[in-house]
Amino acid sequence: MSLLEVEDLAIHFGGVKAVDGVSFSVEKGEVFAIIGPNGAGKSTIFNLISRIYQSTLGRIQFDGQDITASRAHDIAGLGIARTFQNIELFDHSTVLDNLLMGRHTHRRTNFVQDILFLPKVRREERQHRRRVEQVIEFLELEAYRKKMIAGLPYGVRKVVEIGRALATGPKLILLDEPASGLSVEETRDVAFWIEDMRRDMGLTVLMVEHDMSLVNQVSDRVMAVANGRTLAMGTPAEVQAHPDVMAAYLGTGAAA
Repeated sequence: MSLLEVEDLAIHFGGVKAVDGVSFSVEKGEVFAIIGPNGAGKSTIFNLISRIYQSTLGRIQFDGQDITASRAHDIAGLGIARTFQNIELFDHSTVLDNLLMGRHTHRRTNFVQDILFLPKVRREERQHRRRVEQVIEFLELEAYRKKMIAGLPYGVRKVVEIGRALATGPKLILLDEPASGLSVEETRDVAFWIEDMRRDMGLTVLMVEHDMSLVNQVSDRVMAVANGRTLAMGTPAEVQAHPDVMAAYLGTGAAA
């Protein structure tokens, strides 16, 4: 059984079919990329999987469980984490505090225990801190641990958002344009981290990306979408050579 199965997924905003009957599956340990021109519906698919949007039609199954009707705030606890195109961090908190926010789904203490700072609370805090420190080391964020997000370069903030997602301890991580706005060197680092997420952490990666060099380097399979529909699915080379994909990117005349 696939880790993630999406079947005939659709969402309509009035008469606009933002996603229109998309189906795909992601295997455990796979890096699966979704590509397509701007407005193709890629991030909308992410919003449907993470339950920010309610689908009009279709079914989503994760790790053997139907999550089509799950609430957005339950998704992280099921083992799905994500990043966003537009960085969503707490600007006036430190890198460490932002990463610790990713541990909220693992809290097992109640309000009274927290106020009294009982031994159970202290044990949990140590466990959360150890996990976050592992993420800091993995992403080489040691130099930024105590710095405020607002004062950090854009590329570092992108990495911190990936770190917060990793801090949740997911089975599946959704990376929404992780290379957007990054330099060639920073994009190369992202490629290494994605490969390490799979190899060392045992994660499955679902990625939306425009940078085809990154897609080619890390992806096992690619799905191309346009106008909310699937154009092609296969290896990066197979998808990029597909005439419908070339037409979507370059125009019918150029593809011909």
